[in-house]
Amino acid sequence: MCQDRNNILILNNTIILFIVVILLFLYSQPAMAEKTPPEIKDFINKMVKKHGFKEHELKKIFSNIKIKSNIIKTISRPSTSKQWYEYHPTFINKKRIIKGVSFWEQNAETLERAKKEFGVPEEIITALIGVETYYGKQTGRHRVLDALTTLAFNYSKRSNFFRNELEQYLLLTREQGTDIFNTKGSYAGAIGIPQFMPSSYRNYAVDFDNDGRIDLSGSIADSIGSVANYLTAHGWEINGPTITKAQIKKGGHHDSLKMKRMPLYTVKKLKKFGITASTDILDDRKATLIKLNNKTHTEYWLGFNNFYAITRYNHSTYYAMSVLFLSEKIRALRGER
Repeated sequence: MCQDRNNILILNNTIILFIVVILLFLYSQPAMAEKTPPEIKDFINKMVKKHGFKEHELKKIFSNIKIKSNIIKTISRPSTSKQWYEYHPTFINKKRIIKGVSFWEQNAETLERAKKEFGVPEEIITALIGVETYYGKQTGRHRVLDALTTLAFNYSKRSNFFRNELEQYLLLTREQGTDIFNTKGSYAGAIGIPQFMPSSYRNYAVDFDNDGRIDLSGSIADSIGSVANYLTAHGWEINGPTITKAQIKKGGHHDSLKMKRMPLYTVKKLKKFGITASTDILDDRKATLIKLNNKTHTEYWLGFNNFYAITRYNHSTYYAMSVLFLSEKIRALRGER
């Protein structure tokens, strides 16, 4: 009788152990396909049909993605929503200027070669990398896959843009053979020392150290060459002007002009609206008016084609002005040394 009870207990324990094992197995598995949101299903189908990805592989990838609500909060309140006097001290300060000079000196040969090949001055490349990632020190802590997926399917304002970047990221990691989960970047999914979005990575990144691979996360040389190539591809004009201080005539009608990042009005036409350049600029040169709000006064500048090329990297006027002001200060300090 006692033996029968022991057998029953052993059987019951075996059944319980079996159930526990089954439950642990189920909880350890990726989310099943039927739990995949419809919009992600559609995206997976597109990638399968358009680019030949394996459906089961993509389902496994997306079942392991973490949607980050803090990314939505961050992108909804960008730093460029600040006034100029609040924005620029982050990027134009003594430490970043000194670090910029050091970066230039450490990479002088590579920067000089980039200038010769692409026509972009050393200080512009240096300052842009300085603004983007503090010369490669702050490249982002978010998994790029999580960031892009979060924004592609949870940020309706720019969902099309981020779905395209997610598509480009999947293609990029397949082409490079990199671990799709381990690449870290910004909250917007920008990658590496120059913070290229995946589409820019695929289209404009270059192997500038000639090691047979493009690595914007680990290679300063590739990053320098890629920044120069990007600006040239977006219209950088060799030896062209970038910005100049503008003088606004009282009683003029500059407020009636619709100014955008792209230079639309000739210097000659701007004069008719009471806007003149503080330096000698040809009348047929096109420009845009830039307004910088300080605490006690407003500054006006004219931006030319090369200013616009920098805004193609980042659409913010403040961003482009920070790059240009920082570049001037880096060149000046290096010249003093």
